[in-house]
Amino acid sequence: MSGFSELKRDLSSIEALERELNLKQLQINRLLNITQAINNNVSAEGLYNMYNSFLSWEIGVKKMALYVLESDGWTCASSIGVSEDQLAIDITDKFEKYTRLNNVEDNSNPLIRQFDVVIPVRHKDQAIAYVFIGGFSEEDDMYNKVQFITTITNIISVAIENKRLFKRQLEQERLKREMELAFEMQQMLIPEQLPRKSCYELASIYKPRYGVGGDYFDFIEFDDGKIVFCVGDISGKGVAAALLMANFQANFHTLINKQEAIDTFIHDLNQSVNLITRGERFITFFIAQYDTVNQSLRYVNAGHNPPVLVNDGVLHLLNKGCTILGSFPELPEVEVGELTLDGEAMILSFTDGLTDLQNEKGDFLSEELLYDFVRQHYKSSASEFNEKLMESLERFKGNEVYPDDFTVLTCKIFTPGHYQPI
Repeated sequence: MSGFSELKRDLSSIEALERELNLKQLQINRLLNITQAINNNVSAEGLYNMYNSFLSWEIGVKKMALYVLESDGWTCASSIGVSEDQLAIDITDKFEKYTRLNNVEDNSNPLIRQFDVVIPVRHKDQAIAYVFIGGFSEEDDMYNKVQFITTITNIISVAIENKRLFKRQLEQERLKREMELAFEMQQMLIPEQLPRKSCYELASIYKPRYGVGGDYFDFIEFDDGKIVFCVGDISGKGVAAALLMANFQANFHTLINKQEAIDTFIHDLNQSVNLITRGERFITFFIAQYDTVNQSLRYVNAGHNPPVLVNDGVLHLLNKGCTILGSFPELPEVEVGELTLDGEAMILSFTDGLTDLQNEKGDFLSEELLYDFVRQHYKSSASEFNEKLMESLERFKGNEVYPDDFTVLTCKIFTPGHYQPI
């Protein structure tokens, strides 16, 4: 009988060894399958399904919750044997204390107390996943199972993290290319050369903060001696602003070439913008028309920063007009400002990025400083004026950066008797 008992024990040991070998072979095969799936670029959802299936059917895990780090925070990506109500409990504030494989000892949390162990996964010194495992029986070889679960969780989590990083890189590359295209588009819309005549001169400063901004300026000269120039600030940034700017420029040129009254032009331009944006975007806008024959300046300010006009030392704020363009299908009213110029005049028009500029003390560039600057330098040419203005801005801001897009369009006007040689 003793020999039979020994044989029975030997057979039992052999069977146990065979089961262990089969499990090891199964684990190796599963690792190979997962590795092949990763190499074949199987989706994250597909990898989670493989992970879930292997743990539940082949390892015999009764309870599991896998949390992964995504761009908007931690999320439970896969689970076994845990209800939706329980998974709705937020345990992410507990993660920091799990720096290595640990037995779960928190019995106060109704979700965490269902599990036996927690396995953190780190990648480049950052936690990217936590898997909570529970439901082991006394007969389970818990140590070996946990070791293999740790291995497979690391492989799956790192693969999915690499997918996320790669996707983010592709998104950044796409965004970079879009910004490059938007920048190229805007560069084509911004005038490269501005006119310099004996009776007027235009000069500009154009500084988009991130390469692509919403600032716009333009001009048109007519055969009858009139010149029209404008400055605008389109809401938004990037590609959307560039596309709206392209459409706005096309409408501007089409409508202004009709040479209708300036208030009629503003009404038509507002309708065009509103039709395109459906009131979801708007444009602040200033337009001026100078007639070199009778020295009259007519303008409309549509919610824009009031340009500064100094004519023979007298300062005027060009603030008559209407509300912003695009927000309403119809403008309630448009007031046209009109002045007759004499001698020398300087008009400084700009976007609000200029007055958003701060110095190292935190003081903003005030409009009063701009007014004083125009008074002091209105006899300069437009290009000299802008050079001096940039020098003054650099001194004012010190080591601070320009916080936003800003554009300056300067118009120097010489009336008869004061014309300058070209």
